[in-house]
Amino acid sequence: MSAPLVLLDSASLYFRSFYALPESMTAPDGTPVNAVRGFVDTVARVITERRAGRLVACLDADWRPEFRVAALPSYKAQRVAQDAGDGSEQVPDTLTPQVPIILDVLDAVGIATAEASGYEADDVIGALAARETRDPVEVVTGDRDMFQVVRDEPSTVRVIYVGRGWNKAEVLGPAELAEKYALPVANAGSAYADMAVLRGDPSDGLPGVAGIGEKTAAKLISEFGSLGALLAAVHDGMDRKLTTRARNALIAGADYLAVAPAVVRVAVDAPVVLDRPDAVPARPADPDRLAELTRRWGLGSSVPRLVSALERR
Repeated sequence: MSAPLVLLDSASLYFRSFYALPESMTAPDGTPVNAVRGFVDTVARVITERRAGRLVACLDADWRPEFRVAALPSYKAQRVAQDAGDGSEQVPDTLTPQVPIILDVLDAVGIATAEASGYEADDVIGALAARETRDPVEVVTGDRDMFQVVRDEPSTVRVIYVGRGWNKAEVLGPAELAEKYALPVANAGSAYADMAVLRGDPSDGLPGVAGIGEKTAAKLISEFGSLGALLAAVHDGMDRKLTTRARNALIAGADYLAVAPAVVRVAVDAPVVLDRPDAVPARPADPDRLAELTRRWGLGSSVPRLVSALERR
């Protein structure tokens, strides 16, 4: 098997590093670098343990895209910073200055980053995974939304879910996803997205269909095969597999169901731009700058560990 293309859900990973590691990890000037060190350590582990041949750190060009907000105004509305007039995301004060440091380190190492104007990192991941036909793809994330991208053909796409930490990481493909959520294996990725539409997600401002939880949503998608087929049965009114209670709930949620799929599903046609080729470098692109960043920000053993991972490939 060829070495995988690994796609990092960067914001998911550095947010989790920020909350997992103490803010007492600081640079010489007192700036917290816990997210930086955790993120860099994660990249080193990905290269070493997943044997990545290609690697892309996927970024949010717009964390709350206008096309999703236009469809569903509640989308991520609760995360908008209360004192920000520009609709920026509410981010811990001590995390904000760490993001540019992470990007500087990636640049000095020579690891590709990618974004798409007007789109989220989820869309970047979905687009890069969809277009890959040669190498297996692995998506490293702590966000369940990315489960929708798993597939077996034409090249495999697997999600390395680190929501409970790297040591408890789950590797999910269609079979594992189908088993985990009682979904049809043949279209497990798209079925997960359909289930997520019905279930909703309060953390993303997705209300879901009232009265339909995760288990019921999975059961409905499994029975009917897709959200489209389920809604066709609602309007047909003759399908006895659909209970009166479920039919009434779906009818009541019709306005939400008309717009939610476009919000939940990743935009595989997002215009992704990479800042460089995605091959994992054998050595840092700018070792002098990387050494200066390591010294300036007190990155301790994290950067040397990443450099060692590159050299051992």
